[in-house]
Amino acid sequence: MANHKSALKRIRQSAARRLRNRYYAKTTRNAIKKLRTTTDKQEAVELYPRVSSMLDRLAKRNVIHKNNAANKKSKLARYVNSLQ
Repeated sequence: MANHKSALKRIRQSAARRLRNRYYAKTTRNAIKKLRTTTDKQEAVELYPRVSSMLDRLAKRNVIHKNNAANKKSKLARYVNSLQ
C-alpha cells in the first residue's frame, strides 16, 4: 500500500477516473451497437452525429486512441451511407 498522502490521493483519483471512463466507453459501445443494428436510413442519419461525437470525446480523453475513433467513425459512415 502507498505510504505518501499524494500517492493515496492519486490512487483515489485513478479509481474514480477508471469508473468514469468505463461508463463513457460502455455507453458509446451501446450506441454503436444500436446504430449498426438499425435498418432505417432516417434513424441512422439522426444517430450517426451523436455516436461520432461520443467517439471524438473518448479519443480526446484518451480512453481510446484517436485512430481507433477515426476508424470506427469511417466504418459507421460507410454503413449509414449504404442503407436504402
